[in-house]
Parts: sequence; C-alpha cells; structure tokens
Amino acid sequence: MRRITISLIVPTFNRAHTLRRALDSVYAQTLQPDEVLVVDDGSSDGTEDLVRSEYPQAHYLRQPNAGVSSARNRGIRAAQGEWIALLDSDDAWLPQKLARQVAAITVDPALSIVHTDEIWIRRGVRVNPMKKHKKPDGVIFAQCLPFCVMSPSSVLIRKQVLFDVGLFDESLPACEDYDLWLKLCSRLPVRLVDDALVVKYGGHPDQLSRRYWGMDRFRVQALENLLASGLLDQAQQRMVVETLVEKCRILAQGAKKRGKDEFCAHYMQKIDRYRFGTGMGGKGYARI
Repeated sequence: MRRITISLIVPTFNRAHTLRRALDSVYAQTLQPDEVLVVDDGSSDGTEDLVRSEYPQAHYLRQPNAGVSSARNRGIRAAQGEWIALLDSDDAWLPQKLARQVAAITVDPALSIVHTDEIWIRRGVRVNPMKKHKKPDGVIFAQCLPFCVMSPSSVLIRKQVLFDVGLFDESLPACEDYDLWLKLCSRLPVRLVDDALVVKYGGHPDQLSRRYWGMDRFRVQALENLLASGLLDQAQQRMVVETLVEKCRILAQGAKKRGKDEFCAHYMQKIDRYRFGTGMGGKGYARI
C-alpha cells in the first residue's frame, strides 16, 4: 500500500490559551501529518501571533467569525491530503494517535473512517464515561442516532467521502458533528482503534453544549434533514423516525415544565406527524 497523506484541520476561536497544548500534541506525534491548517475563526486574543511565531510550519488561515463548521469546512477545502484529521483547539492527542490509525488503514485499505477511544477531563478531573458512551465499531448508524458517538478530534476520514455527503452543515449552531456522522455512517462502516488516544477537555464556559439549551433541538433538525436527503433505506428511515418521536417527546416535556407552551405545541405536532407516517413535505415514511 502506498503512503497515505494526511491534512490536519484545527479550527479555533479565542482559544490561544489552549491552542498551544493542542498543537504541541500534534508535533509530538510519532507519525506527523503532512500539513497542519489552523483556521482562525476571527479571534481577537493573539491567536495569529501565537501560531506565526511559535508554529511557523503550520498553515495559518483566518476568516471572519462564522462558527466551527465554517472553519472546519474552510480547512477541508484547502487541504491537500487524501485523508482529513480534525483536532478541536481545546483537545489534545496522545503521541501514537495518527500512527495507530494509519496502521489500521494499512491492514484494511477499504476503510474510509477510523476513530479512537478518548480520555475525558472535566474541570481538571478525569471523568469515567458511562457504558452507553462506549465507542462503537463497524456498521454503527443505529448507535449514532441517540447522541454523538464519535469525537471530531478522534476521527481520520478519507477526504472524498466528506465531499460526497456535503461537509459540516453550517446552518446548525451545534450538533454539526452529530449531523455529519449520521450522513457518513448511513453509508459506510467505521473502524475503532480501541485505545484512548485523544484527551478531551470539558467544563469551560465557551463550550457549545453550555451555550445552547435543549441540544436535542439541533439533533431533531439534523434527523429531519437526513430523512429528506434520500440517503436512507426503509429500515434506516424507521430508526430515524423512532428517534425523532422520542427526541420531540423529551423536548415537549421540557418545554411544558418551563412554561414554553409554543415550543411544547411545536414538538407535539411533530410527534403526531411522524407517528402517523408522514414526514417532511407530506412524504410518507414507515409508521411507528
């Protein structure tokens, strides 16, 4: 097998205080990426000076603030490698991360997506994930439906398959990774390198999960977009509709508790629509 080429995309916004840790972990890899693209999404905290002075080997791209999906997509479009790795600027890799993934691809050249297990650090303390968070391997579409099962910082993806499904959805303010993994995993199997090779740092105030209430709102939008895409077979459609009904039920209950009657009615209407076998634009789907 010929050597594969890897482009790493690091999107960042006002995270100079964590970006150094992320980039140090990249340049400590036993197998280096062929290029590193730092996409600065309009930072005002000295990010440009940090990258240009301390990491001159990285390609620095700057854009007006447009969100993490836009920044990732900007980097993917500029990338020269055949494979794309992603690293959020508040995360870090362990030294064998890329080498272990490339070894998996060498064994099975038909692979298009390889991810790894991860370590969670929240407010400086290591957190043990629950059983439901165990990383999946193989045909994982069903496991992708309840919540996001792959971390962007852990994946290595063949670039062409990203273009085939349309990159990250820039209209989603959050859960953009959930949306992309669903599109990819409805078509392709995934290989898991079952070792924790990524360190994810959480609990800081600028995380998207802390910025928006009711994250399932964005998952519902992603699921509805997926239903309308024409990508799914009947069995997948049924799984998506079941998940939509459950997420809408949870959102409706939460809205009712908070006295948000309009939101409650909105999601109750969606439940009725999907229960009785019609989805977007009156198109029929498998009834539940």
